Amino acid sequence: MLDKLPPLADPRVLVSSNTVDDAGVYLLDDGSALVLTVDFFTPIVDDPADFGRIAAANAVSDIYAMGGRPFVALNIMCFPDGELPMSVMADILIGSQEKMSEAGVIVIGGHSVSDRELKFGCAVIGTIDPANVVSNAGARPGQILVLTKPLGTGVLATALKLERLKASKLREITDIMSALNRAASEAMVAAGARAATDVTGFGLAGHAIEMAEASGVTLSLELSKIPLLDGALDTLEAGISPGGLFTNQQFYGTLTNDRSGAAGRSVDLVYDPQTSGGLLIALDEERLATFEREFGARGGRGARVMGRVAPKGDRPLELV
Repeated sequence: MLDKLPPLADPRVLVSSNTVDDAGVYLLDDGSALVLTVDFFTPIVDDPADFGRIAAANAVSDIYAMGGRPFVALNIMCFPDGELPMSVMADILIGSQEKMSEAGVIVIGGHSVSDRELKFGCAVIGTIDPANVVSNAGARPGQILVLTKPLGTGVLATALKLERLKASKLREITDIMSALNRAASEAMVAAGARAATDVTGFGLAGHAIEMAEASGVTLSLELSKIPLLDGALDTLEAGISPGGLFTNQQFYGTLTNDRSGAAGRSVDLVYDPQTSGGLLIALDEERLATFEREFGARGGRGARVMGRVAPKGDRPLELV
């Protein structure tokens, strides 16, 4: 569909949809730049305030993935009038406001419409140094790949919908999805990273493939080193699987060379659609210690090296 639109020819547009990146970057007259994104979706959890927190964290994640600093946002709400009490809308907005405040973002307004299905999200603007934009097109052969949050939220959220998720596990995935990627973003910038993306609806495989194609490389992921949420694999093997996982696998599986030899369903989790997932960062190996130090100093935990950037092969992604 985007091919049907006229191409962007404005030299002030530094990053556009051409590389399927996380956010757009626009150069201002004073030499600074804005980074812009928008995202909204249907509820992933039952609690309205938690839904608001997750939606806000998910929206600002696109700014963090580019190495930017979010500072202002607008809310987007589709609300089923007459079917849900207005207190639900209020709780969503309050939860979102709490998370945006944690990110240092001012919410200055928004827009709502009546809709059969509840949806919520945010348009976010940040600032970024135009000389140090972290895009999905900057990965280079020889770099290591770091993932900052575990996979499995899509599978476990589906278990929630089927009322087969324990309350303790719900709290765990809610906390993970509502956690900001701020620490990871600031740490990767401090470590000099030039390539990253956040892992969301297309799964780790889909977003890795986007990075590989934009960068003209192949990403090689070590299946045994990919961090997974406890219970995600067991849930998948019990037959609980989100529809998005199947869709991702059907599309991105043809672009993946699976040399892992893994048995069971473990390969499937690389296609699991994530909500407010972690950052996938390509980093010079000698800068890993700097990233880990800066990440830990900001309260980050759980980042793991789980792959490498290789020269372009016959497919953009390989699993080993």
